[in-house]
Amino acid sequence: MGQGNWRDEDDDRRYKVVINHEEQYSIWFADREIPRGWKAEGFEGTKQECLRHIEEVWTDMRPLSLRREMERIEREESGKG
Repeated sequence: MGQGNWRDEDDDRRYKVVINHEEQYSIWFADREIPRGWKAEGFEGTKQECLRHIEEVWTDMRPLSLRREMERIEREESGKG
């Protein structure tokens, strides 16, 4: 099958939703070892199901370290009289 014929709708493989230390999400083949730096988030399904799940749960795209830094700055600024 040529690359031009392959469509996501035809992908019946199983995927896992994975998350890294910065709380960023991705998908990975369910039957393969998860790459270092990532862990299973707990959801498994088709590619489209996993992508829909990520869309629902990943509401803040900023990396965790950036979110923490922004919160720290906000606290410091609000503490100034």
